[in-house]
Amino acid sequence: MRSLRYLIVPLAILLVGVSPLLAGDGKIRILHVNDFHGFAEPHRPVGSLELQGGAAYLAGAVKRFRAGRPSLLLAAGDMIQGDNWANLFQGASVIELMNAMGFDAMVVGNHEFDFGQEVLQERIRQASFPVLGANVQGLPGLRPFIVKEVGGVRVAVVGLVTPETPHATHPRNVTGLTFAPPAATLREQLPRLRQEADIVVVLSHLGYAEDRKLAQAVPGIDLIVGGHSHTRLERPERVNGTLIVQAYEHGKFLGVLDLTVRRGRVAAARGRLVPIGPGLGPADGQILALVKKYQKRVDSLLNVVVGEAAVDLDAEQARIQETALGNLVTDILKEKTGADAALINGGTLRAGIPRGPVTRKQIYTALPFDNYLVAFRLTGAQVRRALEHGVAGLPERQGRFPQVAGLRFTYRASAPPGQRIVEVEVGGRPLDAAKVYVLATHDFLAAGGDGYTVFGEVLAAADFSSTGGMLKSGALAYNDPGTYLRDVVLEHFQRHSPVTAAVEGRIRALP
Repeated sequence: MRSLRYLIVPLAILLVGVSPLLAGDGKIRILHVNDFHGFAEPHRPVGSLELQGGAAYLAGAVKRFRAGRPSLLLAAGDMIQGDNWANLFQGASVIELMNAMGFDAMVVGNHEFDFGQEVLQERIRQASFPVLGANVQGLPGLRPFIVKEVGGVRVAVVGLVTPETPHATHPRNVTGLTFAPPAATLREQLPRLRQEADIVVVLSHLGYAEDRKLAQAVPGIDLIVGGHSHTRLERPERVNGTLIVQAYEHGKFLGVLDLTVRRGRVAAARGRLVPIGPGLGPADGQILALVKKYQKRVDSLLNVVVGEAAVDLDAEQARIQETALGNLVTDILKEKTGADAALINGGTLRAGIPRGPVTRKQIYTALPFDNYLVAFRLTGAQVRRALEHGVAGLPERQGRFPQVAGLRFTYRASAPPGQRIVEVEVGGRPLDAAKVYVLATHDFLAAGGDGYTVFGEVLAAADFSSTGGMLKSGALAYNDPGTYLRDVVLEHFQRHSPVTAAVEGRIRALP
């Protein structure tokens, strides 16, 4: 871990508009968003009748709530990757948007790394605001914290990102980087920050449960502005004297927190989530023009109908249960690779596809990652290990939760992690621990993403000497880096519309 002296060296540069003496009294407003994932246009989630979100409406709300109030606008990570509006420009569109909206700081999320370190460094250079990550070592341009005077109050903002990032993005994206434990990093910095600032704000991309643990483990934090878990906290929570807030996802809400600070301590706090969308407030004209500029380029590439969905293909609960879209995608994956079964992580699916005509844009939104098809030969025992890992994170909404085809499994939610799988069937027969099965997935999980180490172990033993897709020997049964999963799904819609899928009881949860 870097020493405190090393972390504090840039302090003189990071202090923005700070007076020589601590003032310590004032009323300030913290505005916050998290897990925006590039959803710049208003969108209608599957099952909803209303358009929600929209960057122009979010910006309009920010203007209203900043008017006449000393304030900070903070982003708690996972901003530049997700929707096509972001992905087709490797996040440059989102940074331009955030610059125009006047963000004061952002912490990197795990998905900020999805385009690779070179692109992320370019996004950091593009940003007119500091990008934070105190527990990340080895990435030039990333700052540990800033201290800024707001309405007579000196506010330290420290960025912390989940140490699970090497498993939550493709491992190649974090080569050479170290993600230190957040609590240890904060303990090292906190005494100095307390001397330099009146209040300390942790801008966190750790997730709600980890934010609570951090507040318990490290006394002296005034506020944690959180992200990563997409948690909708309607009101601030207080844990061990620390306030915790989080504003759901995709720009559907703006978090507003009013603080009264007296003698360098938070004396009063009141917060809420403000819903964002058409009809809920005026749009910002400048931001609307920016959104349309990029959206025109997106539409020219993706606004083409490729098929039809006969039913709503929901994916909203893919991180905690079986879904229709999860079943469809894994069925397609199994068929394409000729495998006995297929498994993807629920985090692969980023949006549902509603009933009706389906565009290329909708498929790319649902499956935004550059994941290609891989299949392994695994023993039944290894398949069971993969499933155990997939359900081990419950009840948290973690991306590792499995969506499956060709197999069914039952798990007991109350059992300890690693001992939850009750029974498994492959092809309608009980799983044989010694039998070899071909299991299809994609390269993110194959490389150990989302903590699926069993796949990484198999990949390390794989034989890459053959050419073409289907390998005749070794642990690797199928490998096609030239074909992305989303394009295989798109081809399925082109050939088999209208497409249907349903929840079938492939995954059963026992109390």
